[in-house]
Amino acid sequence: MQVELDRADLRILEVLQHHGDLSAADIADRVDLTPSTCWRRISRLEELGVIRTRVALLDREKLGLNVTVFSRVKLATHGRDELGSFGEIVRQHSEVLECYTLMGETDFLLRIVTRDIKSYEAFFLDHLSRIPAVQSINSSIALSVIKETTALPLDVGATTLGHRPLPRPAQV
Repeated sequence: MQVELDRADLRILEVLQHHGDLSAADIADRVDLTPSTCWRRISRLEELGVIRTRVALLDREKLGLNVTVFSRVKLATHGRDELGSFGEIVRQHSEVLECYTLMGETDFLLRIVTRDIKSYEAFFLDHLSRIPAVQSINSSIALSVIKETTALPLDVGATTLGHRPLPRPAQV
């Protein structure tokens, strides 16, 4: 369900996506609102579920997680039980950062991070390839990152809501 947002809400969300550690007063200053109004709006956005959570984004390479693998998984059967079971098993593995159900030749797309190729091989052989109903797995190793972001394109959403695009916040 889409939530009705006004321009001030969108400006708050834009700032939070890039600077989630700012206080409500600092955000208010950047979006030209009073601190109390800004805090109420942020609280409302959290209650509505627009803001799901606030997290720290970690540098995976500085933590020794140097390999990103994209795995396309096809199941042998496509019943509700097999699809659900696959999802439950995948959620148990912290190496899997994202898992999407797809339409087409591939049933699932996984984004996996590991220390190195050997650790991916172990994950593949010990876990991924042993999931019941898996027919095939086709994996690609990312060589480099061209773009990686968690920020949603609020300017695109704003135009569908009848608002002008938002200005990009200054990079800190």
